[in-house]
Amino acid sequence: KPELEYVGLQSTGYNVVDCESAKKLGITVCNIPSYSTNAVAQLVFSFILQFTNKVSLHSEAVHNGEWCSCPDFCFWKAPLAELAGKTIGIIGFGAIGQKVAKLAEAFDMNVLAYKGELKTVKFVTLDELLKESDIITCHCPLTNETKGMINEETITKMKKSAIFINTSRGPVVDEKALANALNNEMIQGAGLDVLSVEPADKDNPLLNAKNCYITPHIAWAAKETRARLLGILEDNLKAYIDGHAQNVVNK
Repeated sequence: KPELEYVGLQSTGYNVVDCESAKKLGITVCNIPSYSTNAVAQLVFSFILQFTNKVSLHSEAVHNGEWCSCPDFCFWKAPLAELAGKTIGIIGFGAIGQKVAKLAEAFDMNVLAYKGELKTVKFVTLDELLKESDIITCHCPLTNETKGMINEETITKMKKSAIFINTSRGPVVDEKALANALNNEMIQGAGLDVLSVEPADKDNPLLNAKNCYITPHIAWAAKETRARLLGILEDNLKAYIDGHAQNVVNK
């Protein structure tokens, strides 16, 4: 029997652990579920609103003096859009996906989802979701099924006006295929908080791709979110020591 008895993850995802081997060796593996639900959903809409309202573009223009020299009371540098009536497609419908759906409904958006169950949401095949959605956002775990699921083939099924967002795991995306699609204007743009290699590889093609906003894996990083994580981490360890382990991912 190994000396190691318990692995306490500081994340919801547990693909970094060989859970089957741990189970065979009698090692308990616990994760931190749902601690970042609000924060991740918030970043998703930060990306979405960046594309629809183009805040950074217009703020930069104002600071560059363009409003001061404008003959009219307002101007816009690019088309602006309302979210109401647009369709958001959610790939992966756990706690985060459901929170994104709730926020989308507050914006009067139509919600499609791939895998899950909720009465107020229309569930469709992946092909239908890709074809019908104005915005596609990934909230799925990294598995053999989801690795590389956003690739050349699936991207060609998206609308040319589609916005793609990934705040789940980097390897869900074929990054060369996405960069190619952005550079050739096959889709409108992308918002990414995760990449296949982190910290980012300087040769990652997405770093120089058109209309691609990338944040450094910060969806979980709000102070409140991190405090919640540490609280659950502590509770997990206490529960294990007390003989009733919780949030076990390799039962």
